[in-house]
Amino acid sequence: MPASSDRKVILVTRETRLEGLIARYHTAAQAKFYVEHLGADFTDYRREHDTYLAEKRRTIEILEQWGRYQIVDRSFLPNFIFGPADIVVALGQDGLVANIMKYLDGHPLIGLNPDSGRHDGVLLPFVPSDLAPLLPDVAADKRAFKSVTMAKASLTDGQALYAVNDLFIGARSHTSALYEIQTATQHEMQSSSGLIVSTGLGSTAWFKSIVTGSLAIAKAFGEPSETAGYSPWAWDAGELQFAVREPFPSKTSQTKLVCGRLTRSEGLRLRSLMPENGVIFSDGIEADRLEFNSGTEARITVAERRGKLVI
Repeated sequence: MPASSDRKVILVTRETRLEGLIARYHTAAQAKFYVEHLGADFTDYRREHDTYLAEKRRTIEILEQWGRYQIVDRSFLPNFIFGPADIVVALGQDGLVANIMKYLDGHPLIGLNPDSGRHDGVLLPFVPSDLAPLLPDVAADKRAFKSVTMAKASLTDGQALYAVNDLFIGARSHTSALYEIQTATQHEMQSSSGLIVSTGLGSTAWFKSIVTGSLAIAKAFGEPSETAGYSPWAWDAGELQFAVREPFPSKTSQTKLVCGRLTRSEGLRLRSLMPENGVIFSDGIEADRLEFNSGTEARITVAERRGKLVI
């Protein structure tokens, strides 16, 4: 490993909402007209944009003093190759940290909150001004970090996809997903809205909303269920949990295997019965997906690598 001062820093950024609007409507003036025509406040888009750019400039100034650095937009992450000694810095919302972490393999990841008045920052414990004193400690491996368990979807053709929050397996459209699901002890055919496999980090997000809705519906139908019965699990827990969304019972589809836990020694097998539009994607990024169509088999497991979030 190179000397601590020689380690390269990769700064990952994302476009602001205003930049997204300009890309769609070509100019800021046209974007402003569109937003205000719908009765929304365009000044909020401008304020968020200006704040982000100011904090981005502050971060770059610190990196220029550091030495070797590179700036990468989030959209290039699926094809970007990180060096084994790289230090990675995320400047954006909490979701950006999850988007980056699934592409890393033991790299220290620093989350910077560019707008603490706007973003919760659960995964963003620092602000850009913290970076100068922080980098030497991280580069010398003297900084504590939180270990984050990830999920992994592996196809029989060798393709794989990692997830920091959750994996979605199902259909791209609003049609039902058709597949076979199998654990070590159970096997059945299912028709559903797809299933979610969650990590400990994701247990406070999409997975929680699925469980909360299911328990509330059960209670409305007279079942004594309370959302208080659900508790998220630790980020570094060596297990995953899965839940099937809206399973449909029929002559050919069953609904007994709708939730469960997967330890490090266990896996979940799925075989697609969908001729088209079957997908597996992670952390809400559908653009970076695996095709999951007829005959494709996927194995879902706890990933062999873990995230490393600097604290």
